[in-house]
Amino acid sequence: MSNIDYRIEPEVSDDALNALFSTAWPQHTPVQFHPILSRSLTYLCASDGSVLVGFVNVAWDGGLHGFILDTTVHAEYQRTGIGTELLRIAADVARARGLEWLHVDYEPHHDAFYRGCGYRETMAGLLHLTDNPLLEV
Repeated sequence: MSNIDYRIEPEVSDDALNALFSTAWPQHTPVQFHPILSRSLTYLCASDGSVLVGFVNVAWDGGLHGFILDTTVHAEYQRTGIGTELLRIAADVARARGLEWLHVDYEPHHDAFYRGCGYRETMAGLLHLTDNPLLEV
C-alpha cells in the first residue's frame, strides 16, 4: 500500500479515531483520546488520503520503558502491512527519544503478528481492577 501516509503525532480528531476504532473493534465505545495522547511518548497515524486507516500509541514510564497500546488498523486495510509499519516507526521514534525497551501485551491470536514485528514472549501479569473481589474496599 504505497499511498499510505504515516505521520508522527499529527492533528487527529476524536471523531476520526473513534471511527477507526469502530471498524476494527466491534465492542468499541467512543472515548476522548486527547487526554490520553497528551501524556504519551508519541503516537502515530496512517492515512489513505483523508481516511484514517491506522493508529498506535506509545505510552511510557518517563524513563527507559515504553508500552505499545491500541495498535489499530481499519478493518478494510488489515493484513496489508500497515500495522507492521506503524510498529516499526514507533520503535524508531521511541529509540530516538531515549527508550531502551518497548513492551506490548496482546491476546494469543495476535501472537504471530507481534512476533513478526520482532517482539518476543515474556512473563507478565495483569490485574483487572474492576472485576477483582480481592480489591473491594
